[in-house]
Amino acid sequence: MAQALWRGNWIQRSRLVSGLVLFTFAFFHFLNVAAGLVSPELLETVQEAREAVTKNPVGQVVLYGSLLVHAGLALWQVATRRTLRMSFTQWLQLSLGILIPLQLFQHIVHTNYAARVYDYQDEMSSVILMLWSSPEALHQYLLLLAVWIHGCIGLHMWLRLTRWWAAYVPYMIGLAVLVPALALAGLVTEGRRMWGFFAEDGFAAQIMADYNWPDAAGFAQLATINSASVCVFFALLGLACGAYILRRLIKRSRSVRITYENGPAITADRGLTLLEMSQMKGIPHPSLCGGKGRCTTCRVAITDGVEDLPPPSPAEARSLAAINAADNMRLACQIRPTSALSVKRVYAPQGRRQLHAAQGEEKTIAVLFLDIRGFTARSAGLLPYDVVFLLNRFFDAIVPEVTRAGGTVDKYMGDGMLALFETHTPDSSAAAGLTAAANIGAALARFNQLLSSEGEAPVRIGMGLHVGTVVLGEIGAAGQAPRTLIGAAVNAASRLEAKTKDLGVELLVSRAVFEAAELPHPDIGYETFALRGVDAPVDALPLPRASSLDTMVATLRS
Repeated sequence: MAQALWRGNWIQRSRLVSGLVLFTFAFFHFLNVAAGLVSPELLETVQEAREAVTKNPVGQVVLYGSLLVHAGLALWQVATRRTLRMSFTQWLQLSLGILIPLQLFQHIVHTNYAARVYDYQDEMSSVILMLWSSPEALHQYLLLLAVWIHGCIGLHMWLRLTRWWAAYVPYMIGLAVLVPALALAGLVTEGRRMWGFFAEDGFAAQIMADYNWPDAAGFAQLATINSASVCVFFALLGLACGAYILRRLIKRSRSVRITYENGPAITADRGLTLLEMSQMKGIPHPSLCGGKGRCTTCRVAITDGVEDLPPPSPAEARSLAAINAADNMRLACQIRPTSALSVKRVYAPQGRRQLHAAQGEEKTIAVLFLDIRGFTARSAGLLPYDVVFLLNRFFDAIVPEVTRAGGTVDKYMGDGMLALFETHTPDSSAAAGLTAAANIGAALARFNQLLSSEGEAPVRIGMGLHVGTVVLGEIGAAGQAPRTLIGAAVNAASRLEAKTKDLGVELLVSRAVFEAAELPHPDIGYETFALRGVDAPVDALPLPRASSLDTMVATLRS
């Protein structure tokens, strides 16, 4: 988690560190003002403690260095942005960041600069009094509030990467509101107290002398310096905006225009694939394989400009050949337009229909098919409720062995089921499948003992276990599509299960399972099966009792 909080390049890390320094300063500044709500003595004590850090040479370098770095990188971000499309939160944070300097310069000039040049006593009470008789008191509070909101947004965007932050967000929101509210109450309390002294006869001149306020000429010079600072900032902001506009113009000259039939026309950077252009511009464009060229769901018909595209790569050509695609048909995830194109998405959403929430995911996993032998004949003489009761008892006995091994039942098919072992790696998936198959055999033996004690005939099963690459995804109508899997490995496992009936065994385990589990191959026992619908013959090990698989695996591992 620490890596997630500290990820990014040196620019992002510099913005983070400098932002944290400035946010910490704003936090203690608010607490300093809020202390006025308690007493003037506490206000002065907190200021002295705060300035012990911020006014020593090291503190000054860190504070003003962070201010320059944070402001400079903010302007750099404006200049180097690729687009102005942002969320409301991002726009708010950026706008506040631009507004902050307009009041910050005045605050620095009338406090730190005035104290150094004019020996002005910038105690908090004096600063509040100087601002109290004009709208500047409100302006300076709004400045601190803008800094605070800007910092809170940045802090939230950073800490939301952690797992624990969400639980504390309600409390942090309360704290984020409480701190500036207390500061406002402290500002009003101390301002009214100081103005009460200042308004009394004879006290105004004494207070101005005690705090060594600048004269009219001094205030005019401070105003001039403040105006110059604002002008410099606007000049830098103008340069940043100019750099952004110039980059956009250059980028547009190097971009390509794509026109979608029954859709918008977009301009995107050259070098991107057509699928990436669609995704960047928010145009619905299906791609179940994730843009790897392993499916054709992203294919488009090029209605204009096909002659400007390079010929398909071998991978793209194979995918297009598999569907007998026309000459103008290409995969959006494989072509990189360099000139204008007009395209038609083959699978574009119609009207308000949305794409499935979950796209396809390719994985190499173990697949187990199980079926009860002779169940049709057995159930012929039973009442329907008795059939349901027997099947539920059977599945209650064996399904926990699947889940304990790390698998799930994908679907039930009458008196059979399909289980898959979706783990992180193929070897762990194969090992889980072997464990589940062996434990199902043991659970079946226990279940048959129970049936025997009840005077019932035992249940016989057949299982096929295979490992291969499948595609997992939502299959069905949009909004009503369960997650399931398809692929040659599913068909192979199903055919192996059917072969157990001919052989009179409980289990057939393919050689691929032992290889994926990184187990040494048994020297004998494999048989080769030509399975219907499977391209190549499959080597598999028949086991009369599935429970014996556990002993075999232990022997192979030793």
